[in-house]
Amino acid sequence: MEERLLIAFDSTQQALRAEMLLEYGEVDIDTRPTPKQITAGCAMSIDFPGEQLPQVKDIIKAEKVEIKGIYERAGETYTRIEL
Repeated sequence: MEERLLIAFDSTQQALRAEMLLEYGEVDIDTRPTPKQITAGCAMSIDFPGEQLPQVKDIIKAEKVEIKGIYERAGETYTRIEL
């Protein structure tokens, strides 16, 4: 099973913007509710394959998308990844 990472946001506007940009960049994304273990201002998160992390980082930085963080999941725990 491939590792999936999660992007959390503080605003719905930034989540929708990221969704559009990542889809345009051909990143395999799924939108889903933000897990209760992650405190964020937006109820929507985006998950994507871990192997696409470099591409996701490039898009986020180039387009100045404001995110809460990128997280990896281990069981029921989410750990923030440094950008």
